[in-house]
Amino acid sequence: MSRETVNAICAELPGAELSDPWGGGHDAWKVGDKMFACIGTVGDGVSVKTPDIETAQMLIDAGIATKAPYFHRSWIRLSWDTDAEEMRHRLTVSYDLVRASLTKKLQATLSPRS
Repeated sequence: MSRETVNAICAELPGAELSDPWGGGHDAWKVGDKMFACIGTVGDGVSVKTPDIETAQMLIDAGIATKAPYFHRSWIRLSWDTDAEEMRHRLTVSYDLVRASLTKKLQATLSPRS
């Protein structure tokens, strides 16, 4: 996996928008102005949201991920050597979690996810 591959996956998600809120080369993917994935300037992986702290810790304990620096404990960091299917799954889970937290009105403006 790479920054380009992750960006391509995120770009396919309905309503997903790329921004650099802190400047300096961060790739922050948002839906409805809420972040669901972030690649830092170091570019050593991507940080994504999990359903809860317990899930994040389970993925860390299993060696699939590490703690995402600067984020809430429900976020994890996936390295570029993460399995492609796992990476895609974690990106879409994070997207779905954030999208579900949006107002119903805002959700209605987004195309359905196929």
